[in-house]
Amino acid sequence: MGGMEARSTDQTAEEFLRRNPDVTVIEALQPDMCGVLRGKRVMVRAIRSLLSQGIRLPGSTCILDTTGQNIPAVPYGGTDGDPDQYCRAVPGRLAPVPWAERPMAQTLCSLFEADGTPYFADPRHVLARAYAPLKKRGLTAVVALELEFYLLDRRPDGQGRPRPAAAPDSGRRPTTSQVYGLEELHDFDGFMGAVESVCAAQDLDAEAAISEYSPGQFEINLHHVADPLDACDQAVLLKRAIKGVARRHGFQASFMAKPFAELTGNGQHVHVSLVDGDGRNIFVPAPDGGLGDTHRHAIAGLLATMPDAMAVFCPNANSYRRFLPGFFAPTAADWGVNNRAVALRVPPSGPADARIEHRVAGADANPYLVTAAVLAGMHHGLEAGLDPGPAAGSEAPGTGAALPDRWEAALAAFKASTVLPAYLGEEYCRTFHDARRWECDQHHAQVPRLDYDWYLRTV
Repeated sequence: MGGMEARSTDQTAEEFLRRNPDVTVIEALQPDMCGVLRGKRVMVRAIRSLLSQGIRLPGSTCILDTTGQNIPAVPYGGTDGDPDQYCRAVPGRLAPVPWAERPMAQTLCSLFEADGTPYFADPRHVLARAYAPLKKRGLTAVVALELEFYLLDRRPDGQGRPRPAAAPDSGRRPTTSQVYGLEELHDFDGFMGAVESVCAAQDLDAEAAISEYSPGQFEINLHHVADPLDACDQAVLLKRAIKGVARRHGFQASFMAKPFAELTGNGQHVHVSLVDGDGRNIFVPAPDGGLGDTHRHAIAGLLATMPDAMAVFCPNANSYRRFLPGFFAPTAADWGVNNRAVALRVPPSGPADARIEHRVAGADANPYLVTAAVLAGMHHGLEAGLDPGPAAGSEAPGTGAALPDRWEAALAAFKASTVLPAYLGEEYCRTFHDARRWECDQHHAQVPRLDYDWYLRTV
């Protein structure tokens, strides 16, 4: 580490400790393949190591299954001796943890090899790799993410099922949708206010909060930023903040894709525009007022790669329960203008903020990998000059290719992809497939309660 960098690290550490003198512990947060933040707690005296060369953490931390176990199907963690990598703080992401019961801090981290090269399985590095071809073309991706979640009681109902949280003041449990209802926000104003305070303390640029389509469901939107990694950093930290604040208020926040069979699922929508070196949006309209060629090429690339990327957008068995008619979850690779029934929506906008809204991924998906697949698809469309075909009508979905609606089919399409490995990395794609396929097989090997209810006495 050079002298200038060492001085910068010391200044960052000293400034943080001066502003937060009571902090004794720092949580180093490392996103894994499933989007779960893992890591370790270190004493505050390790702050300079964390900010500079990093602390040690097994590389397999990035390649665990949803339950946090090593995966026998991949040679990382089980058969390679589980070697350590360097877990280094992401610049600008050292912040206090306001919901903690004792003074504590956190920082998002990335993994590096001993020689300083990015560790291949770190989702942040996968996104950086997928973004590189657009940057090579002189383009900057401006990204904003929207996250939906349910606010639930900490204790389930008598059948062990989740239920929407009751309002603290009235004790009333929501039973109707009341989409965009303000009273529903008022019912949980203490929780919402605490989330806003945490966002301010952790430099998370949350822009809006709404009551969503189902009882107890909410959405928080992040402001767009001209850095996809920063956008995804904010998304994973916002999820952590929402969960932490909910726990402190006696609730449970869930980003599970489909907690309730009869209600809408939780989506993760990604808004993306592309600007050139002069800061101009390249999605310029055509002379007739329709979409310009670059806008159409980017849409077409996303449509072409969408079936291959479904395993990324929908990473577990529950993810596919979202895709039912009437629940605002797209079932085909289609697009439309100002149409929420399609996979790719072109929102109403002016020339400066013309963009694409990608509506396929669930809130349970890893934001880095979702955004990596989105940027890969856009670049693929621009490079190949693809055409998306006609837009869907104003009320109904179009006639695009059907998307894989089961986990096994999505994993098979991902494995067969000839496009995604060039962006995400061949080794990472192979590892992702084998790891998620192993969890898929483990999930289907279980006997759920429904099997007993339907078949035990009947057949």
